Amino acid sequence: MSFYTMGIETSCDETSVSILKDQRDVLVNLVSSQIDTHKLFGGVVPEIASRMHLEAINPLIEKALLDAKLNYSDLDLIAVTKGPGLIGALLVGISAAKALSIATGKDIIGVNHMQGHICANYIADKNLEPPFVTLVVSGGHTYLCVVKSYTDYEVIGTTRDDAAGETFDKVARSIGLGYPGGVKIDKLAKEGNSQAIDFPRAWLEKDSFDFSFSGLKTAVLNFVNESKMKNNEINKADISASFQEAVMDVLVTKSMRLIDESGIKKFAISGGVAANSRLRELCTKECAKRNVKFFYPPIELCGDNAAMIAVAGFLNYQNGKSDNNYLKVYPNLSL
Repeated sequence: MSFYTMGIETSCDETSVSILKDQRDVLVNLVSSQIDTHKLFGGVVPEIASRMHLEAINPLIEKALLDAKLNYSDLDLIAVTKGPGLIGALLVGISAAKALSIATGKDIIGVNHMQGHICANYIADKNLEPPFVTLVVSGGHTYLCVVKSYTDYEVIGTTRDDAAGETFDKVARSIGLGYPGGVKIDKLAKEGNSQAIDFPRAWLEKDSFDFSFSGLKTAVLNFVNESKMKNNEINKADISASFQEAVMDVLVTKSMRLIDESGIKKFAISGGVAANSRLRELCTKECAKRNVKFFYPPIELCGDNAAMIAVAGFLNYQNGKSDNNYLKVYPNLSL
């Protein structure tokens, strides 16, 4: 008999509802994006995000069931993002999940959003199994981990200050590209020279796997401001390409070093920055050199979505974990 999990994701500026059949068969994955609204403000406005989640969540739940040709009674589990994320946004998803759990009598489970990103790779490749090395690069978080089992993660490196994703947004804003910055820099970088500007790489202490992009962000902002003061031409394409190369150099070099040291022959990336074409290109090249199998989700599963939350919830539930209707939100949750 099939097991149906409803996933709910409202951690930032996408409202998403999915229905998962068993472990990896996604029947429905609906996403309502708020990007066009937040573009007006140059970034996500938390209060507006929360209100838009409230407007979208119930219609999406009803449409997901309709599209999957299921009823509320057919569901076996409600999986919902509990953190990290914007507290008001998270509360919308948690409240909806609790209401569903109470009304249907089905179990509820809170999911770490970062674990969800990792689990997007299980949807993309149904043959992927632990152990593997993974790089999670989302808007506010950067993690380098060893996935020991479906529910056991060893964090080897993490963000000390600005994460890769938020640095893309800040740099894009500084050169007038607007929000969201990642896609726009990736596109413009293809027209620029990645060696034009020697932006710094923060390698940190010897053998460290942690990440720091605050200094790089500051270097780009200083370069732009000094160029303006001197009335020098600002080549946005060269800045984009040089900045992007500095980020990817650190991400890929540290990832490959962990692969070399661990001896694990599988590597996966996930999160919003995993959609970056240069990151995929470099990882493909470096993994091929090492005879390492490289996994990455399709573009639609790199961003925030409920399908990955449903998979993570299902795996945790199968491992004996569950929550109750006292489930809380954890806006600063770590992996």
